[in-house]
Amino acid sequence: MATTTQPARHQQIPPLPVLALPEEAVCCPPLRTAVLELTDAAVLAGRFAALADPVRLRLLSLLASDPAGAVCACDLVVPVGKSQPTVSHHLKVLREAGLVTSERRGINIWYAVIPAALDALRAVLGASPT
Repeated sequence: MATTTQPARHQQIPPLPVLALPEEAVCCPPLRTAVLELTDAAVLAGRFAALADPVRLRLLSLLASDPAGAVCACDLVVPVGKSQPTVSHHLKVLREAGLVTSERRGINIWYAVIPAALDALRAVLGASPT
């Protein structure tokens, strides 16, 4: 008798299109060209603060490099070596900072990077996107 492996939880739900990504304009001129407005500085500080954690940087890297464009939160627990509640907390911080977006699909939540948000951080630091 052949044995079958149990599919991952996210495979039980029919695949959906990649998450809709919000449009986001680059907020600020490069730091070397102009002084930041106070409101722009507050937005940028929140985003950089969200990135100032190794687990969140790893999560962002996993999301940004995924070929499907979106990853189920349940599939991020093992790669970062943290509990599900901890991963969910870090994903919430990234979402609240405007770096990722999320969508509930059945019982799971899928996450995707907002490329325009990363481009804005790159631009303000004076680096050009590749």
